[in-house]
Amino acid sequence: MKALTWHGPRDVRVEQVPDPKLEADTDAIVSVTTTAICGSDLHLYELLGPFLEPGDILGHEPMGVVEETGSAVTNLKPGDRVVVPFNIACGHCWMCQRGLHAQCETTQVREHGMGASLFGYTKLYGSVPGGQAELLRVPQAQFGPIKVPEGPPDEQFLYLSDVLPTSWQAVEYADIPEGGSVAVFGLGPIGQMCSRIAKHRGARVIGIDLVADRLNMASRHGIEVVNAQQHQDVPEVVRDLTDGRGPDSVIDAVGMEAHGSPGAQLAQKMVTLLPDAIAEPLMSKAGLDRLSVFYQCVDTVRRGGTISLSGVYAGAVDPLPMLRMFDKGVRLAMGQAHVRRWIEPLMPLVLDESDPLGVRDLATHRLPLEEAPHGYDIFQRKADGSIKVLLETGR
Repeated sequence: MKALTWHGPRDVRVEQVPDPKLEADTDAIVSVTTTAICGSDLHLYELLGPFLEPGDILGHEPMGVVEETGSAVTNLKPGDRVVVPFNIACGHCWMCQRGLHAQCETTQVREHGMGASLFGYTKLYGSVPGGQAELLRVPQAQFGPIKVPEGPPDEQFLYLSDVLPTSWQAVEYADIPEGGSVAVFGLGPIGQMCSRIAKHRGARVIGIDLVADRLNMASRHGIEVVNAQQHQDVPEVVRDLTDGRGPDSVIDAVGMEAHGSPGAQLAQKMVTLLPDAIAEPLMSKAGLDRLSVFYQCVDTVRRGGTISLSGVYAGAVDPLPMLRMFDKGVRLAMGQAHVRRWIEPLMPLVLDESDPLGVRDLATHRLPLEEAPHGYDIFQRKADGSIKVLLETGR
């Protein structure tokens, strides 16, 4: 089969690799029809090479058709159309029973002290081959895959793999009071959907970004926007829009590669140039994130408000403004999305023909799998109006 494989920083290639096979009675093989490039994939493309091996298959936002199932997978049959959540969860352990699927005790990567295994996301999360491929082996298929109806295009359901549950959880964790306000930093795919979900749930939403295409997309969905390039003090601008106090809640949809942190950016890039044997422990124990957006979130949120982190952070020694956070009484909520937990409230919105969350207005590029390297390049550079890049296998 063809698959998108990692070979080094900014070096991904579509290659012929062996077809996956069933390895356990809880496995399924899915023929991928559409997959997507996630903002989290860009961390692998740019920074997290020490935790990857050449030839690793990337991607964690796939959907397709079931080809084969193990004997313990009684909920699926060949021909079923499914979306595959990015985290791999068993559905029956102590954590899963409490809806904490990203902490599944069956698939936790205990060797590295990490949570549930993820598709296509480094040895820290199990080195499980990812979904930017023609075929995907799905472990724990007795629970994970989400069956969807035939008929509507893939695009209508694909985002249930990551974007929609991640965004729903970010809004849930933001704990926006009824009729309250939320500022969303970063209007990439997650920020776009966070904004739309919060607005759908009745909040006043202010979106912040510095890319015109992203600001324009948010605006056409009724989101108030602030262009970060036009203001030296973004928190002050947002406070002025919210009676001088700041919004009730703030969502950080940017994460560890924020603009405006040149020192941390240089440190990150220098580490990626080191041999893996040196870089891996350095990143694990002394890693730094670019925290400029997080600092702005702390400054922006009102006293007693909540910050919800959905952007990925990986630093071990990040300097947090603890005095400021404690004095303001800020609450923090964060973590990988528990995908299956949020499917019940999301599915009716996805099936609604009126498209209340605008799932049909997120993808900006639809490319064949063979052009995945080009998709990574434009997405990483925010070039050619790229906000969400979908990859189609043609299967």
